[in-house]
Amino acid sequence: MMEKQSSVEQPIGKSGFLERYFKLSQHGTSVKNELIGGITTFATMAYIIFVNPNIMSASGMDPGALFVATCIGAAIGTLMMGLFANWPVGLAPGMGLNAFFAFTVVGEMGYSWQVALGAVFISGVIFVGLSVSRVREWIINSIPASLRYGMTAGVGLFLGIIGLKSAGIVVGSQATLVTLGYFTQPQAILAAVCFFIISVLAVKQVFGAVLIGIFSVTLIGLGLDLVEYGGIFSAPPSIAPTFMAMDIAGALNVGMISIILAFLFVNIFDTAGTLMGVAERANLINKETGKIDGLPRALKAALLLNSVGRHGSLKLFGS
Repeated sequence: MMEKQSSVEQPIGKSGFLERYFKLSQHGTSVKNELIGGITTFATMAYIIFVNPNIMSASGMDPGALFVATCIGAAIGTLMMGLFANWPVGLAPGMGLNAFFAFTVVGEMGYSWQVALGAVFISGVIFVGLSVSRVREWIINSIPASLRYGMTAGVGLFLGIIGLKSAGIVVGSQATLVTLGYFTQPQAILAAVCFFIISVLAVKQVFGAVLIGIFSVTLIGLGLDLVEYGGIFSAPPSIAPTFMAMDIAGALNVGMISIILAFLFVNIFDTAGTLMGVAERANLINKETGKIDGLPRALKAALLLNSVGRHGSLKLFGS
């Protein structure tokens, strides 16, 4: 996931390494604004630390290893996006591609998560070739504005239906594909409460609305014995159960071609939609040419995160 932060104050502290490296004055910002923006961005995207392992563990992967890999991948990706691309955004595991991995490829098609990871790795190799040859940049710059917004909304709707299904608010139906679930179930009630809390806080522009909503419902779940308490502090889980666990040989068969291509195109358009949405909000799109400023470096930063994510057994956003 990628988040942006904007600044409205006049730049201060026009000397020093940070000013020269990040061109703070040129972008109309300051060290103070960047610190506030960084904290705000972290609070906004920190929910991914909990949501991503929950989604990916549906495929049978170890949730503890996924938690650590999520943190490591997000840290490396965000550092690269800031230090190398000089974009005011954060990179983290994307809910679109990993949801497709867990619920479609593994859940519905029946492949093991190791073979599915092998397919993801192969699609990543193809993806690297497209990025190095600048085909990916050309594709993104060629997408019209209307389709850009449509892709961003489509990814959001895909995640929305997954969330509703996981909470039991909607269930499968042979007649209508989906139908209303049972609102008397505790998980459905908690999901509705969480959505209400986040919505109210978001409308009021409260700092860290999503994170507050997650923590609030977690506390309610603890009180109702719906959430298991494992302590506040502990050593980080081992990443070994998922590290380099992909089965590339198992993915090298004719039946996996469609899945590999699906991963590739979901990857491309998921990235394109989010990059464009973030670039629009961060004023990174050139109004005269319609192209995204600094896109090549941003794509290279995402490419590095893609490599880290594959070897960490995660499909990281922007990869």
